[in-house]
Amino acid sequence: MNKVLICGIDTSKLPRATNDELINLLKEIKIGNEEAREQFIMYNMRLVLSLCGRFNTTKNNVDDVFQVGMVGLIKAMDNFDLDVGVRFSTYAVPMILGEIKRFLRDNTSLKVTRSLRDIAYRALSAKEMLGKDGDEPTLDKIAEEVGVPVSEVACALDAISDPISIYENVYSDEDGGLMVVEQLKSSTNEDSWLEQTTLKEALKTLGTREQQILQLRYFVGKTQTEISDEIGISQAQVSRLEKNAIKILRLTTS
Repeated sequence: MNKVLICGIDTSKLPRATNDELINLLKEIKIGNEEAREQFIMYNMRLVLSLCGRFNTTKNNVDDVFQVGMVGLIKAMDNFDLDVGVRFSTYAVPMILGEIKRFLRDNTSLKVTRSLRDIAYRALSAKEMLGKDGDEPTLDKIAEEVGVPVSEVACALDAISDPISIYENVYSDEDGGLMVVEQLKSSTNEDSWLEQTTLKEALKTLGTREQQILQLRYFVGKTQTEISDEIGISQAQVSRLEKNAIKILRLTTS
């Protein structure tokens, strides 16, 4: 193992233990031996480290991921039943992975609802499965696989995307490179870009249902009747929500 410092620990010097040694330590832990507890945790740090390697942590501090994995290890240690007849690692791996996945899922820049996150991660799983043949699956195919409307899939995936600064470099060179804001200005005039940015910010002030209706009406091009059938409310309710949303947008952007 190469030397890697995680949380101040030199991982190349982590000790190893046989299965019998681990079982004996677990027995000691059950009767309250704190020294055995610390030793057991040290012996299993390699397990946590190997599981951390399964995740892309370029956007997350590897120390944080490792510490979260250790939380999963300690939970597994405290709940493991020696009478079950399985190796500790077999029991601990799902618990450690679960803690890390939960941390990575919840540790996003924007806070979104649990239901929206669930749709997003189901969509990502469906995208990975459908793309095994080499073709990039469309949103329609992903939505069909997940069993939710295309608009909800699009909103969910957008909600968990990491935001970037408009001053982030697209590429760099000797002259300083090109920023996102400069790309935006090159494709449209500045006033139009500012208007679009203002509108996007105003849309965020609306409720989820109002946003969904406006997206289906003005971006997808559906009628009020089609929207009422899709989201399960009456056409009159769709009309009322649409008018109210437009009124709010006008007040917000004026």
